[in-house]
Amino acid sequence: MIVFSGTANLPLAEKMMTYLGGRLGDINIRRFPDGETHVKIVDNVRGMDVYVVQPICTQPNEMLMELLIMIDAARRGSAARITAVLPYYGYARQDRKDQPRVSITAKLVANLLVAAGANRVLTMDLHAQQIQGFFDIPVDHLHAAPVMVKYLREMKLKKPLVVSPDTGGAKAAYAYSQMLGTGLAIVAKQRLGDAEVDAFSVVGDVKGCDVIMVDDMTTTCGTLCAAAKILKEKGAASVRAAVTHMPLTDKGVQRLKADTGLTELVVTDTIPLRDDLAAAELPMKLTVLSVAELLGEAIRRIHNDQSVSSLFRY
Repeated sequence: MIVFSGTANLPLAEKMMTYLGGRLGDINIRRFPDGETHVKIVDNVRGMDVYVVQPICTQPNEMLMELLIMIDAARRGSAARITAVLPYYGYARQDRKDQPRVSITAKLVANLLVAAGANRVLTMDLHAQQIQGFFDIPVDHLHAAPVMVKYLREMKLKKPLVVSPDTGGAKAAYAYSQMLGTGLAIVAKQRLGDAEVDAFSVVGDVKGCDVIMVDDMTTTCGTLCAAAKILKEKGAASVRAAVTHMPLTDKGVQRLKADTGLTELVVTDTIPLRDDLAAAELPMKLTVLSVAELLGEAIRRIHNDQSVSSLFRY
């Protein structure tokens, strides 16, 4: 087994290898003067079980191309099996044709990964579960819930309540409420644009509760901020958000720096924090939980042909 990492989230890959007790494979990634990506795998991969770690984030087009070239280089180096490890699957929101003449880009990315030579995919908290069906190769779909739930249980909140910030996340929020043994509430919202959201109603009683909003991702923080505002208006004692992926835009950073009404924002390290956010003085507590051990254990079990089912237990 050998694990390589792209440039999208090298610290996460290094943490995974610390857990696995090894080192990352030697790979040379550079850019030509015209911007083209060049990849050379230095270590021998002939007949080996290869894992390529690369979330499609920050600069998604460039990181995706880098991932495809790494997979192709491993295939041409005669690797026995290549697993694409995507802590964050970019383009996952474009998973259906909801307007005339638009691309189902999540399916296109799946086709590109297979065409490049991937034999298997390991990913975490897809925006839509049906994306697994876009692949004709095995997909191991992990969840950050075990890491999140462990942290939230240790907080020992007085009156916890799980809330879905929109109706689309109700199923995931219900699963969290069952794990934490709490009730469930849902915020109804209306999207006014790509970055603007109006939360206009709350289904459920949140008065005096320590609210935990759960979501798979946030980019502009519009949904979280709008939901936090109306929850505070409805009498919530505190509002926390637990989000797996945070591919923040400039607008999202601005919103987090303002008074959002959030007491704490809990995220994972599937995507590296933006430098301007890490250095900012935020009005809420920012907690980053690592999923490196979860991904590392999944890699170990896939390599040993063992079940990964136990990684879903809480």
